[in-house]
Amino acid sequence: MVTKKLNSFFTLFKSAVSGKEQRFTTGSIKRAIFMLAIPMILEMCMESIFAIVDILYVSKVSVNAVATIGLTESVVTLVYAVAIGLSMAATAIIARRVGEENLAAASNTAVQAIFLGIIIAVIISLIGIFFPKDILALMGAEPDLIEEGYRYTQILLGGNITIMLLFLINAIFRGAGDASIAMWALIISNGLNIILDPIFIFGFGPVPAYGVEGAAIATTIGRGFAVSFQLYILFYGSSRIRLSWNKLKLRFDIIFNLVKVSLGGIGQFLIGTLSWVFLMRIMSEFGSEVLAGYTIAIRVMLFTLMPAWGLSNAAATLVGQNLGAKSPDRAEKSVWITGRYSAVFMGVISIIYLLFATEIISLFNTTPEVVAQGSLCLKVIAAGYIFYGYGMVMVQAFNGAGDTKTPTYINFFCFWVFQLPFAYLMSFTFEFGPAGVFWAITLAEVLIAIIGIIWFKKGKWKTTAV
Repeated sequence: MVTKKLNSFFTLFKSAVSGKEQRFTTGSIKRAIFMLAIPMILEMCMESIFAIVDILYVSKVSVNAVATIGLTESVVTLVYAVAIGLSMAATAIIARRVGEENLAAASNTAVQAIFLGIIIAVIISLIGIFFPKDILALMGAEPDLIEEGYRYTQILLGGNITIMLLFLINAIFRGAGDASIAMWALIISNGLNIILDPIFIFGFGPVPAYGVEGAAIATTIGRGFAVSFQLYILFYGSSRIRLSWNKLKLRFDIIFNLVKVSLGGIGQFLIGTLSWVFLMRIMSEFGSEVLAGYTIAIRVMLFTLMPAWGLSNAAATLVGQNLGAKSPDRAEKSVWITGRYSAVFMGVISIIYLLFATEIISLFNTTPEVVAQGSLCLKVIAAGYIFYGYGMVMVQAFNGAGDTKTPTYINFFCFWVFQLPFAYLMSFTFEFGPAGVFWAITLAEVLIAIIGIIWFKKGKWKTTAV
């Protein structure tokens, strides 16, 4: 009996990663979640492995190098906000068109999304190329940190088109139900990053040791190759979304619809990421060692948040496609089942973090203050992990329906009205120090989950038109 179940699991697993099944509007909901979530979880895990590998290598350079990545990443999250906002719009609209079985309209949306992403990326690149030192200084970096790390910031922001397109095109694949292609794009990107990181950071043969700058070079090259793979699949591969050279025309009606839907998505992530920027600014007041511990803890945390993100992305696709197929009840049921799976997974991970936080942080850096603050951060954040699991699924369910405004309102209240004032008061006024920031992060995510569930039950998202 056990052998039969294992064989069935591995057969389904193989089908999921190979992308053989692409219709998710009929049949077993649990099977649909599995077929979508497995490649999405693996995709998100690859993204988090990239973050872990970067910090693992860079932590061997210097504490300043780790802090540079922390400060730069807090700014790059603004790029992620735009990329993810556009991605949510692309996923929602394409999933809806695929559910309606209108693949031509889905392909036209994909083209315009890519055009829009390129235009935005070019503007951000110019800012990153010409003002890297100013950006780090604005984040509160000390002069020696700026001199050591500004090239990392310059390269990462200057090459942000690879970030933008990697997010955006993978969102196109996910909306179409081609989650396995998105997964393979991340495998290519992060596989190259793992190989190139030590070469460019520490030097190898004719390649000099670039230090923290080398991490940005390796990352940009890895993402660039992945984007090339994505574009090849869109033009010549087996995706349900197929592009052709004669479709490469600006369609302002489609772009306007994308912008309209994505504004809520961009808004919600800008609210969230600006909150992270301000939290990083607060943390910088406590010195480089505390900042390094916080940065390592966040990277580790992201590693285990990614599977929950994968599940929440699966929920978004199921909501979009089933609303397109006029099956709102199936869409709702998909969300509740996915939410339970996510909460159980996050609950298990929280136990591991609570028991082994010190040992985990020590793998990256053994400086006593770095380990102390990093492990405290990990334990406090883990206390709210079950809520994280449910909250992410609920938020993505709204986004999958094209209702990007509701999560924006939730984020505004939980991050700006609650989290930032609470973090500042606890850290400075009540003198809790860095722990004040850690508790602010956890309690804000708990609020998001509670409000998200209440709002989701009202069901207004079912009537959203995109």
